[in-house]
Amino acid sequence: MHILQFLQQRMHFMHDLSRRLDLNLLRVFDALYRHRTVVGAADELAISPSACSHALKRLRDALQDDLFARYGAGMQPTARADHLAPGVSEALEALAASLGSVGPFKPQTSRQTFVLAATDFTAFALLPTLVERLSQRAPRVRLEINYTEHRNAAEELAAGRIHFALGFSHPGGGTSGVEAITCFEDSYVAVHRPDHPRVRSVLDLEAYLAERHIVVAPWADEPSVIDAALQREGHRREIAVRLPSVLAAPFIAARSDHLLTVPRRVAEMFSRSVPLQIAALPFNAPSYRTQVFYHRRYAGTAGNVWLKAMIESALVESGEAGLESKAKSQPRPYPR
Repeated sequence: MHILQFLQQRMHFMHDLSRRLDLNLLRVFDALYRHRTVVGAADELAISPSACSHALKRLRDALQDDLFARYGAGMQPTARADHLAPGVSEALEALAASLGSVGPFKPQTSRQTFVLAATDFTAFALLPTLVERLSQRAPRVRLEINYTEHRNAAEELAAGRIHFALGFSHPGGGTSGVEAITCFEDSYVAVHRPDHPRVRSVLDLEAYLAERHIVVAPWADEPSVIDAALQREGHRREIAVRLPSVLAAPFIAARSDHLLTVPRRVAEMFSRSVPLQIAALPFNAPSYRTQVFYHRRYAGTAGNVWLKAMIESALVESGEAGLESKAKSQPRPYPR
């Protein structure tokens, strides 16, 4: 008898709770839990901060818990919020997977903001083509580009703070839910000023190692793939300038004797702006793989499906342009 009464009370409580909560409140809770700020959650949900705060008050009343407490500039979840978060997230993910294709994305009228994480090279090679397409097909859509740390990209994708990560090799090391497509591969080349006193059209290993180098290293704690390739063959190059961004690199190379090693597609774009010569590398280096990473949770939403197709198309176009340019100005192979 006591068990039956307990079950009846529990069912009455759950029914009463479900009447006081709606899907929008759960979405607000999920966004607040991930962003830890009202402004961040409101921006994701395309509502005003005051509306988000009002929704939080309704959540607190319904669940009889503060859920989030102010901590510095952000908000920290309570123990009750930590307990609820996984179930709410899984429920919303399942719902998004079921309903993601419902309601077409309308690019001509959409004002959605898409947040992308991108490496310096990928942003340089991709954004001109992508933004050109967006301006024609989705004139009101907004892009925000973040130079997210490599090790944080998977977490940012899972939290919904970014929609896609571009150019990262393996963000998150196999984090659950993160998937990827490879759009194209590119080879690395060396660039130098045309009147370099020692380097000519054919660059051998001795000449490469004898020169000083410009290195673009967006993540200071991760080794360059070029230095790793040289080390495997027992060699080491001398670094003259280390940069966190690719922006200044071609201009430095054009006004010094330093060599710069970058993906061919980027080198071709550099050479159209500043006087630079391109040479094949005289050692075995890995290919530069351009990949698009996304989280399975958000893959089915109409806007993400549309933008993913646009990104893939723009990256393929960039890759094909690089291959055409390579065919026109293929340097002679380096001597073995």
